[in-house]
Amino acid sequence: MASFIQGSCRLQNGKVILNGQEIFSSTVALNAFLEKAYGHLQLNYPKFYKMDNLSRLGFLASEVLLKGKDISSVNPFEISVVLSNSKGSLDTDASYFESMKKVASPALFVYTLPNIVNGEISIRHGLKGESTFFVTPSFDPDLLYAYSDEILKEKSKLCLAGWVDVLGERYEAFLYLIGKDNTGLKEKHSVENIKSLYSA
Repeated sequence: MASFIQGSCRLQNGKVILNGQEIFSSTVALNAFLEKAYGHLQLNYPKFYKMDNLSRLGFLASEVLLKGKDISSVNPFEISVVLSNSKGSLDTDASYFESMKKVASPALFVYTLPNIVNGEISIRHGLKGESTFFVTPSFDPDLLYAYSDEILKEKSKLCLAGWVDVLGERYEAFLYLIGKDNTGLKEKHSVENIKSLYSA
């Protein structure tokens, strides 16, 4: 059974882009950009301020992408999250290493695994399906397609997939939602269409 890319979101270079349309921009540094984007989206989730930048980035991209989508009608055990990046949790690892020179920070230690961003998204939206995080040298649409396509065939009705990477001021999030219904973007789920959306 075919599956379809229902929407995509990108956060990069001070811009938030939903389905190819810019919805917010700012020229400030990463921390300020994430907080300004959070304010612009009028979110009310205080835990956001405790997250590391990797989790904030993925969280915001998922908020933009899922806003207005009625996922409550789908069994939460049939909604999966498949993410990837090239640097793991290195951004937070470095901060945690610095904190160890004085008093190690338990708040930072929590985020020294890259898949914590999956957890933050899943907690926020009550998702209980497959949760996977890959670390690859660069964005790998073939891997993401193959893994998420198999999940959609076997155990899920929806899959949130993509790339969330941050190190210092270099950051990029590209998430897309795949489902069995031909809604939203109505793009067939394929490697070619993932590449096209990523490069747009």
